Amino acid sequence: MKYGIAVRTLCEFTARQGDLDLRFTPSPTAQQGIAGHQQVAARRRAGYQSEIALQADFGPLTVRGRADGWDPALQQLEEIKTHRGDLARQPANHRHLHWAQLKVYGWLLCQARGLAEVRLALVYYDIASGRETVLAEVHGADSLRVFFEEQCGRFLAWAEQELAHRQARDAALAALAFPHADFRPGQRMLAEAVWRAAASGRCLLAQAPTGIGKTVGTLFPLLKACPGQRLDQVFYLAAKTPGRTLALEALRLLAGGTGDGQPLPLRVLELAAREKACEHPDKACHGESCPLARGFYDRLPAARAEAIGLPAQDRAALREVALRHQVCPYWLGQELARWADVVVGDYNYFFDATALLHALTAAQERRVALLVDEAHNLLERARGMYSAELDEAQLLALRRQAPVALKRPLERLARAWRGLQRDQADTYAAHDELPGPFMEALQQAAAAVADHLAEAPAQPPGELQQFCFDALAFGRLAETFGTHSLFDVTLRQERGRTRARVCIRNLIPAPHLAPRFAAAHTATLFSATLGSAAFCRDTLGLPADTAWVEVNSPFVADQLAVHVVREVSTRYADRGRSVAPIVRLMARQWRERPGNYLAFFSSYDYLRQVAGPFADAHPEIPVWQQSPGMRESEREAFLARFVAGGSGIAFAVLGGPFAEGIDLPGERLVGAFIATLGLPQVNPVNERLKQRLQQAFGAGYDYAYLYPGLQKVVQAAGRVIRGPEDRGVVYLIDDRFQRPQVRGLLPRWWQVDTGRAPPSAKKEGADVD
Repeated sequence: MKYGIAVRTLCEFTARQGDLDLRFTPSPTAQQGIAGHQQVAARRRAGYQSEIALQADFGPLTVRGRADGWDPALQQLEEIKTHRGDLARQPANHRHLHWAQLKVYGWLLCQARGLAEVRLALVYYDIASGRETVLAEVHGADSLRVFFEEQCGRFLAWAEQELAHRQARDAALAALAFPHADFRPGQRMLAEAVWRAAASGRCLLAQAPTGIGKTVGTLFPLLKACPGQRLDQVFYLAAKTPGRTLALEALRLLAGGTGDGQPLPLRVLELAAREKACEHPDKACHGESCPLARGFYDRLPAARAEAIGLPAQDRAALREVALRHQVCPYWLGQELARWADVVVGDYNYFFDATALLHALTAAQERRVALLVDEAHNLLERARGMYSAELDEAQLLALRRQAPVALKRPLERLARAWRGLQRDQADTYAAHDELPGPFMEALQQAAAAVADHLAEAPAQPPGELQQFCFDALAFGRLAETFGTHSLFDVTLRQERGRTRARVCIRNLIPAPHLAPRFAAAHTATLFSATLGSAAFCRDTLGLPADTAWVEVNSPFVADQLAVHVVREVSTRYADRGRSVAPIVRLMARQWRERPGNYLAFFSSYDYLRQVAGPFADAHPEIPVWQQSPGMRESEREAFLARFVAGGSGIAFAVLGGPFAEGIDLPGERLVGAFIATLGLPQVNPVNERLKQRLQQAFGAGYDYAYLYPGLQKVVQAAGRVIRGPEDRGVVYLIDDRFQRPQVRGLLPRWWQVDTGRAPPSAKKEGADVD
């Protein structure tokens, strides 16, 4: 059995040394790097060859890669590296790694073409000036072969360990048994669909109700498929911490045994956010500032070897290992992502523009599978990933404290910023094209700040660094600007002055996400509220052959009474008139069946409009409310009041933390009132979104307003029935819920009563009118 490894991966394992040092970064973007390579190649003479595919074997290793360029006239093999600024500031260990890569490519070329010697050239291309710096050396084939074999020899023991692990892992997964006595209703249907998608190499959209065990129901079949489909890794991606926690718990359950009492040889890694894993947030990421960056690569091998043997590489366990070896926990986790079988992390680790897991997949040519939990969140999260904002107030604060060397580029940017406001009469304006003068000034200011930061090694992270990161992120999105996005300017008054916030706002993330899905062998996106297959395919960029399955609910209509209160309108203009009938309805239902209820509203303002009169009219009914910006302890206290045998009504905002992802089974929650369709606010941004979606897909209103709104409604209603023994009631308060178009987006197992008043109201008269 052969172990395939990319040249870059091999050298990063064997030739990295010294400090972790990010001062020569942020490096040029991927687009800038590609353009730089193309520019260098365009300057070369006729016959120059780019992207030379090479590979060679060493024992069980197959080392492969693509050399950047070959000039047959000079017999020169080139490794092209794009950079920005003074090359003298490049850390020595970066260049050491670049030479190692080039020497390995040199041997691969000599072996492939029978060369006795070759001229190796490191070509550093400055994207700002267009200047090349060429460092060249002539090496004989024999010395390059020795260097190649040394690198392979250093990796060989690890490769043999990896091969043995892979064989043991695949054998165990082939024999893996379902961890429970039987599947839950609907769970088998979901598991079979995931298996079929993996077997056919397709993507799958699975609309599956809460309560069937979706986490185990997706992980189990995908792990079983790994041996037959030769899957290298499974990435479980979630939007929120509870989803990742459930995945880790399910994986611990699955890894607990293989039927013969032996634990499953499965490496499970939890990727934590940088701000949560960083031990020294007040320090910069280099050895002169952070002690955990000093000598990082010298201590990494021992830390990696210990961590790889952990039964679970979760955040707490990695921190313990990292601190024992005095390395950064965050960057240790990034390294272990190369060697894990299952990685559990946030959406951004695969879908973001600079996503680690996607980059590793592409660089190492791995066969990976994706599980995207609560996938109804991916659309808005992806829009955020491919949007960027800059606020003029940030620039003004920066100018006041900036060093003299930065005054001129920051002043030029300030003038360009003021120019955006000059002809704008309205508070908000959207543009289909980027403003050239502003973008040029921004690029120059960001480059100047980046150069300054690189020359200030002891300077801790601060406003300058944040501005640099924000500006470069803005510039990266500008490189791919198109009909999927717009450029908008929002004006506000601050201390008598007009200030502008500029935004590259992504509206349709499909063009950005499509290459991500194409890179995976299979992907399953699952949620109780996907909306429709066409909506997901269009907006997320899924392949045309993506499969769709709607899993039968384990619940029956008798468990949940669903009433549409069609005599009430919750439209903005009608909210004042809606308060009294909503108050009477809620009080009547509580008297009929005392217990814990959640009442959802479209905004905090509407929530307070109803909560105040309710508390005044019915002081005997306990009431508690969600408030803006609640801390974690406050959210926990809010949920702690939902106890079995308790009674009261909690007021919350639809789409907030209490509308999805919380579990209140049995008597902890017996009903919900939803006084809104959840439609996004009608404002200039959403209206532009509707226009763009109409142009692209002919479904502007549905895609911009209706589907996102009803997803929130169904998620909120889903808090009521969590298990087979639960019984409850949901009131959908708005006349629009009776429309066929709206009804078609509600769960099929609901039997919705659209009578003039719910049964309890009919007994007492039609005072809900």
